Parts: sequence; structure tokens; C-alpha cells
Amino acid sequence: MALYLIGDLQGCDDALDRLLSHIDFSPSRDTAYFLGDLVNRGPNNVGVLQRLMRMGSSAQCLLGNHDLHLLAVAHGVRPLHPQDTTQDILNSPQRHDLLEWLRHQHMAIHAHGVLMVHAGVLPTWTVRQTLSLANEVEQALRSDDWVDFLPKMYGGPPHQWHDDLTPPLRLRVILNALTRMRFCTAEGEMDFTVKESADQAPEGLMPWFDVPERLTAGHMIAFGHWSTLQDTHREDVICLDDGCVWGGCLTALKLDNFERLSVKCPQALDPLKT
Repeated sequence: MALYLIGDLQGCDDALDRLLSHIDFSPSRDTAYFLGDLVNRGPNNVGVLQRLMRMGSSAQCLLGNHDLHLLAVAHGVRPLHPQDTTQDILNSPQRHDLLEWLRHQHMAIHAHGVLMVHAGVLPTWTVRQTLSLANEVEQALRSDDWVDFLPKMYGGPPHQWHDDLTPPLRLRVILNALTRMRFCTAEGEMDFTVKESADQAPEGLMPWFDVPERLTAGHMIAFGHWSTLQDTHREDVICLDDGCVWGGCLTALKLDNFERLSVKCPQALDPLKT
């Protein structure tokens, strides 16, 4: 049995097919953990979701910001952006089944000693707290009135966590940290305006994983979302978004030996314009 972490797919089903062949993936034997942004900006979003659904329990999936955006667009909460490519899902005869499957995926996973999120973990959160807070959002998305929750995902402040926050602001901060965060202040206030690489942080900001005294320091965290990090792999931090959608690679990390296995992808977008 092999265990893999796989970065942002973003609708690139051909690359996923080639990667699974490259690693000789067997759904009856192996498990792949997909780190979110399953859809959007690539050419075959329907194909990606159909493939993941067929994989059953061998595919454990996180939700990313693009996946949540699709759910919001599908229910009239947000408009399509010019670079969105999820019209194939919105126009599909399987639209309902695809979206139902999508909203039941995870916000965070802890398995095999690795905490998995799409974007980041706030510096004041422990591993246990991160999983508990992620579950709050999962329950909202899986509830009967989940569509009413979608507009509450969006808005301005707060950009910083406080234990006494209540819904909907509480859930918005959790979502923003888990699916959108790159940079924050030393006090954990998130910034969403900067998408550049970690070494280009504006004054007063730093990558979330470099905040001093981060409570998850020393625990392995795997995430995607941030392609400009370029193959970041430290003792306790692994980024697996290698920029498939704009001509980089789709990468799988094999957990038993931390080997990175990749396939090249055709360029579709400039990451700094997404």
C-alpha cells in the first residue's frame, strides 16, 4: 500500500491521469490525499470530479478556495470570473451529483502524522483546534440549509482569529485561513492582497508558516494553494502546488520516503493573474 499527497488539480484531468499512471496508482491498494482546488482554471473540471468520485475512498479530498467559489457560483452567490473554466460542471447533466459530492469533502485532514490543509493554519491554532474548527465549516456545508451559508463565506473583516467569534464571522475566518491565507502578521492577522513568493513579503508580513512560536511548529503540515513557493519542502512544511495549470507540474509526494513524483503540464495561466 502506498500513500500519496497530491497538489492542486484545478481541472487538469489529463495531467492527473498521467500522474496516476506514472506512480502506478491502484485504488484497491493505494490512497491519495488531494490538497484542494480540485477544479477551475483547467480544461476538464467534470473529468476531474468524475475520476475522483470513481476512486471512492482511495481519494481523500480537501476543499480549496476555487472549489468553494464553484459552489457559490452554482447557487447565484458569486459571479463567474473571466478566467473561470467551471462552465463544464455548471452545464453538465451531472451538475447536481458533482456539486453534492464536492460539498461533502474535507476542510482539513490529519492522517499518517501529517496535517493537511489547502492554504494554511493560523499561528495560534493547535493541530487539534485546527481539525475541530475545520469540522465546524464541514458541518455547515453538509447541512440541509447549506446554501444559506454560502453568502456568509464572503465579506471583509475580521482577518484575525479570536476564540469568542461567533458565526458567521467565526466560520469566515476559519475558511479564509484554511483556503486563502498566504501571508499574515506576527500576531496572526491575515493579508489577502499579496500572492508573490515567500521571500517577497511586504514589510510587516511573513508566510504563515514562518510566524514565531507558531503552535503547529514541529508538526508536519502539507498544503497547496501557493505555487510561487516553488517546491518548498522543510522538516515541518510541504507545499505541493507546483503550478500545473500554468505550465508547471502536477506533483505527488510519496509519504513513506517523501519522494516527489511529477508530470509536466501545458501552460494555461499566469499564476499572478489568478
